[in-house]
Amino acid sequence: MFPSSTVENYLKAIYQGQASLARDQRLVSMGQVASTLGVTPGTATTMVKALAESGLAEYEPYSGVRLSAAGEKLAGLVLRRHRLVELFLVQVMGMRWDEVHDDAEQLEHVVSERLIERIDEMLGRPTHDPHGDPIPNPDGAIPQRHLESLLTCPTGTPLRVTRVADQDPAFLRFIETNGLKPGQPVEVETRDTAADAVMLRGKDRRITIGARAASKLLVELER
Repeated sequence: MFPSSTVENYLKAIYQGQASLARDQRLVSMGQVASTLGVTPGTATTMVKALAESGLAEYEPYSGVRLSAAGEKLAGLVLRRHRLVELFLVQVMGMRWDEVHDDAEQLEHVVSERLIERIDEMLGRPTHDPHGDPIPNPDGAIPQRHLESLLTCPTGTPLRVTRVADQDPAFLRFIETNGLKPGQPVEVETRDTAADAVMLRGKDRRITIGARAASKLLVELER
């Protein structure tokens, strides 16, 4: 029996929460899980307990939750379906990168693995979705890769935008308008901590963005 869409959403939320944990943290808080899914902490706790009973998660009362190996694999497969669907909608269906997230949220629960395999083959076995998020392999695994944000990367160094860690449509349109989509060259000239601003040099322009926006743009050294 395949997991329900609710189970898959919880697995994905916990999985992504784990990816954002600091090195000295092991568990995702129940408050974070509840906030991500838009439910009450009590509802989240009830569901997480069910995941733990089914062997998909490890739950520690008053501390938080972490996925088991089986839970991580299932979560990775949900993300694989989501990200391949997003790429298909952009590259084949001609949809904009700022409008595919919600459709992919729905389709990720209903497309078959056979269809996903066909989409993967058709797209040439891509490694990243339109927002730069890595596409898990058929086993649900994602290669580990450390990326800096524009808030933490070196200044005065040629960089390339690799990933956008926020799929809000308005934010994506802002990124596109200012030439900061994945693959675009960028360099941090200076940071003004007092103004919470980061001054950038792009391919053909200079731009100043807020620190919050800068933290959502992940980069790697230009090669």
